[in-house]
Amino acid sequence: MTAPRPAGTVADPVAQADTVVQVRGLTKRYNERITAVDGVSMSVRRGEIYGFLGPNGAGKTTTLRMLLGLVAPTGGTVSVLGRPPGDPAALARIGSLVEGPGFYPYLSGNDNLRVVARYAGVPASRIGEALLSVDLADRARDTFATYSLGMKQRLGVAAALLKDPELVILDEPTNGLDPAGMRDMRRLVRSLGASGRTVLLSSHLLGEVQQICDRVGVIDRGRMLAESTVDQLRGGTELIVAATPPDVARAQLESMHEVESVRPYDGALRVRADDRHTALINRTLVSAGVAVTELRRDERQLEDVFLAMTDHEPDRQEVDDV
Repeated sequence: MTAPRPAGTVADPVAQADTVVQVRGLTKRYNERITAVDGVSMSVRRGEIYGFLGPNGAGKTTTLRMLLGLVAPTGGTVSVLGRPPGDPAALARIGSLVEGPGFYPYLSGNDNLRVVARYAGVPASRIGEALLSVDLADRARDTFATYSLGMKQRLGVAAALLKDPELVILDEPTNGLDPAGMRDMRRLVRSLGASGRTVLLSSHLLGEVQQICDRVGVIDRGRMLAESTVDQLRGGTELIVAATPPDVARAQLESMHEVESVRPYDGALRVRADDRHTALINRTLVSAGVAVTELRRDERQLEDVFLAMTDHEPDRQEVDDV
């Protein structure tokens, strides 16, 4: 009889070449009342920017901690770069920024990275390149205490890059940043992906994620709700139709084979249909005596989908992602 696999061990001894993170049924309970992560399954593919989305308190940070071996899972299986979480061989190939950067305030950015490099066993010669990659080379001699919040976040990313990692894990890297800081961080994450690294990015800022991520996973109240590309999650193109009389317009639209669904939307109708059929939809309505006053393409934003999936009243005690 095969002995059960301990929680948190590798899900498959031979990890797939194109999968960097493989999680199955990952669970973390703190007591009988608090389940921070509840049976999460997800996969992060090599070379992609993966957005890990969820409201504050959803379980994002707890999940990332378990991937890094900082928190022991209650159940489930995990493979990170083909190794168990926290395995030294895997950690040597991972750079991470979880829950904000922690540096000595009166050391310079350069000296703070020297401390990190010493503990990580990384040659100090890599510091200059790391600072350059986050656009802090000209402020390297200034003390950390004088840095803006955006600069502090970028120094944290520089520390994560010291090992020249294959996998970069960033926990809410744009948290608290002003628009300019968010723009700079967005550019930085894009550059990481362009350099061939795999990026696992947790966030609750949907507009940012929509612009930079290849695939996303949505977690809420500790449970994984969806995992797909951004386009698939958004559900493709819809049409906004304003027409009179609206009941006749809706009946006509619902009778068309080219229309997948029709629902009320802010005094008009939201129609799920390929925008190639826009002209046909217009002709059909006009032929039925319907006056069409508006007919336009509308792409659902990731934020709309996310809010629809996670709109609920709090019903559990949430921990960690605060």
